[in-house]
Amino acid sequence: MSVITLNSKNFETEVLQSTKPVLVDFWASWCGPCRMMSPVVESVAESTTEAVVGKVNVDDEPELARKYGVMSIPTLAVFKNGQPVKKSVGAKSKEAVLQLLKD
Repeated sequence: MSVITLNSKNFETEVLQSTKPVLVDFWASWCGPCRMMSPVVESVAESTTEAVVGKVNVDDEPELARKYGVMSIPTLAVFKNGQPVKKSVGAKSKEAVLQLLKD
């Protein structure tokens, strides 16, 4: 699967109503570590069918970032059954990101 661009219009449908776990990458284009994470997030999206992967640009969607307590970026959040269950801040390896989805 490819990475879904998330925004306030589709967040409820794509994330909160998803029957699969959802990995959400909160990022910004000016953030160096976010740019480093982009290929990792893309790779995770391509290598798993058990989860949905999406990205929220915090500059475009400050309300979503605020609602989910994103204070630093990149922040990865895992949602299950419409609830955020895990959060990780900073650049991570693909293996670490996949582990976030498994636990």
